[in-house]
Amino acid sequence: MNAPEDLAPHRLFLAETHEVVNAGHELLDYDMYRQDSALVEAVQREGAGWADAMLGEFGRLAGSAAYLELGVQANQNPPVLDTHDRFGRRIDLVRYHPAYHQLMRTAIEQGLHASPWSDPRPGAHVARAARFYLQTQAEPGHCCPVTMTFASVPALRTTPVLDAAWAPKITARHYDPRNVPDGAKAGLTIGMAMTEKQGGSDVRANSTRAYALGAADGAGAAYELVGHKYFVSAPMCDAFLTLAQAPRGLSCFLLPRWRPDGTKNPMQVLRLKRKMGNLSNASSETELRGALAWMVGDEGRGVRTIIEMVAMTRFDCMIGSTGGQRAAVAQALHHCRIRSAFGRVLNAQPLMRNVLADLVLEHEGSLALAMRVARALDHRDDAHEDALVRLLTGVGKYWICKRTPQHAYEAMECIGGSGYMEDSMFPRLYREAPVNAIWEGSGNVQCLDVLRAMHKTPDVVDALFTELARARGANAHLERFVAALQAEFGDRAELEYRARDLVDRMALAMQAALLVQHAPAAVADAFCASRLDGHGQRQYGTLPRGVDCAAIVERATPRATAG
Repeated sequence: MNAPEDLAPHRLFLAETHEVVNAGHELLDYDMYRQDSALVEAVQREGAGWADAMLGEFGRLAGSAAYLELGVQANQNPPVLDTHDRFGRRIDLVRYHPAYHQLMRTAIEQGLHASPWSDPRPGAHVARAARFYLQTQAEPGHCCPVTMTFASVPALRTTPVLDAAWAPKITARHYDPRNVPDGAKAGLTIGMAMTEKQGGSDVRANSTRAYALGAADGAGAAYELVGHKYFVSAPMCDAFLTLAQAPRGLSCFLLPRWRPDGTKNPMQVLRLKRKMGNLSNASSETELRGALAWMVGDEGRGVRTIIEMVAMTRFDCMIGSTGGQRAAVAQALHHCRIRSAFGRVLNAQPLMRNVLADLVLEHEGSLALAMRVARALDHRDDAHEDALVRLLTGVGKYWICKRTPQHAYEAMECIGGSGYMEDSMFPRLYREAPVNAIWEGSGNVQCLDVLRAMHKTPDVVDALFTELARARGANAHLERFVAALQAEFGDRAELEYRARDLVDRMALAMQAALLVQHAPAAVADAFCASRLDGHGQRQYGTLPRGVDCAAIVERATPRATAG
């Protein structure tokens, strides 16, 4: 049947249904460092001002569209395990997408795996922490092997013969992903293989056994390991620090993926974990079937040896979660600067401004605490700074990492329905957010470690209150909060039961004290008024009246080149 002649074809087909207006655009091609005022200030304040130009260059790279796309691709194409080649030979090969390898290559070339060890100048840990924080905003999953490699060096230094043999290649700025013996490589990465099914965080319950291969035993001696490991992150690392039961108790070992004779070490990958997030990074279950390893540190002192490594990985969890907070709030701030609703741009509306400012305050507190710990790491020869590391690593890891999932969700809600879509950055940020709170010791483990540090080295409490005293008289909320905290320390009853509440207060007090000393008044006053008022559990967007939300939001809002 013919259409009426008066209906022109162009009116029937390919019609424009609407014009796209009031739509956002991606936060791309922005200077991730320069547009993060809190970070720039922290780098200068904590002793790494010499790295400013380098960080500026790296911030432009990390915020570029091409670099951010690498993170997207690495997560859309997760690793795949080949246990055998097509001829039936055992290979235990994990294949990664090229984007993952590019991210790893950049991280290694930037020294994120080793710069404080290879170039131990003042502020080295601060500068490295800033780069790690930027890198994790582009893609956090690959940062797992980077941080494990970084953290392995203090543990290996307990055994000079192993340190001399391995440290030069571990600290080299050369990334080589090939599945070949370590002797054929110029640069190496190190992983961890601690957890077993029956023990989880209780590594003293590990059942893997170590058998000396010759008459020699103890530090630096060769052993064979028989057992299993339930969580092995980044199984394509060149070697792993692991724990096993030796005759005189739980001990630490360095386990290479290949034997010195060029044959494959029988550390067999059974399967890759099916994780809810952290998809670019492979985590695996393995069996050790007489795998060669060398003892690190003294026999029976495995936990003491590995604790130096764990302290570093926990610090990186703190930095990584802080980076996750910045990535989330930057997206929310960017969107709300562009998008309008009900006749006004979102970030000009009082209630949305309250939410955005609150999210910014959370991030500023996290960054201030994390970078203060970084400065303490640069000065561990100082008793006060060393005590802060011992206490605040656990405090910061617990508090910052546990706050990040809710922070990611609230930032997602600022975007609305489009933020919930898989083509948004937010599903990845949200799924990634819990992992730093869980691995390297979950919340209860961190709190118990804080209590243990207080019991074994009481000077850590003195160091905390010395640090808090630097902000004395600056804010009435903080004065009252610190006084109440001191009273809590005087009550020793049911201390373990109260541990979370105590650590919460320690974290908030330190964050507030740092912001009062160093942040703009709008930030510091709002943080103290909203977090130290005794209201307990609260939602974001409940800042009290009188807060300069506009100043807080403007300070933190990034600008993409497109607008």
